[in-house]
Amino acid sequence: MVHCPAAFKNATLLQKLADNRSEVVSVGFLDNIENDLKAMEARQEHDPHETRKQREKRESERSAAAAIAPVADELRNGKFTEALLDHAVRIGHAVRTKVHMTWLGKTLRLQARDRRLDLEPTGKGVIAHFREGDQEVSSEPVDLKGNARELAERWLAGIASKSEPAT
Repeated sequence: MVHCPAAFKNATLLQKLADNRSEVVSVGFLDNIENDLKAMEARQEHDPHETRKQREKRESERSAAAAIAPVADELRNGKFTEALLDHAVRIGHAVRTKVHMTWLGKTLRLQARDRRLDLEPTGKGVIAHFREGDQEVSSEPVDLKGNARELAERWLAGIASKSEPAT
């Protein structure tokens, strides 16, 4: 019998294909899914109604962001915010409570124990959301030219009575 290296190579190749057949099938399946997704995206791009809806959505988001921008900038960099933080920290220190400050996007969050004050810029100004735990207690508009101490006192009112032991 004559030994043929080419026949051996073909048999080895066939064995490898048989061993990796499940991998070949799954790759083909993933390729089909990818092609289907590309085709769907191409159809959506050519759909004038869908394109118009996406454009209108982008424009409305852009105009909303443009309306909020000056208010958000004043909230982030203004003297009101600096004064509010100073007063909140002073009041918190007096009742042995740490006041945490966090920026969540354009919203300023102050947190002391289970109380939160979220100052959210909108197109019409800043809205203060008073929360205890997970419940919103109240909300009100905030005048950035107004008295920051009064807002801090209203937000932290009652923490002193909760921190004192019952007699």
